[in-house]
Amino acid sequence: MGSRSRQSKEPGNQVILWSRERCGKSEEVHSVAKSDLAGGQLPSALFGANAAWWALTPLSHNLNAVMKRLVLGDKWIVRRMNALRFRLFGLPGRVVSHARRLVIRIVADAETLQTILAARKTILALAAARSG
Repeated sequence: MGSRSRQSKEPGNQVILWSRERCGKSEEVHSVAKSDLAGGQLPSALFGANAAWWALTPLSHNLNAVMKRLVLGDKWIVRRMNALRFRLFGLPGRVVSHARRLVIRIVADAETLQTILAARKTILALAAARSG
């Protein structure tokens, strides 16, 4: 017992403890990049095109993480891309021209519509804060 408390004061053990706490997270991020964000589906036989494709994968992962944290809220942070695709992005809808305006009619439940409206307001607020 005494040697264990002495070891926890050494700086190297902090790195080991931190690594053990996040165990499995790097594999999860790699799986999301390959499966959810199409990082594993290379578009071409050309090395440069595939390198560019793979370079865009972390960017799309980071943008997705930022959008979930800043725009969609705490409920969406833990959800993967498939949940976003099926619950928000892939909703059936129709663009209608009405009274000289374009209106998007979306088929969704009330909770999903509230999420979309709140996300739009947050995006507008973020854009206004950046320009002002």
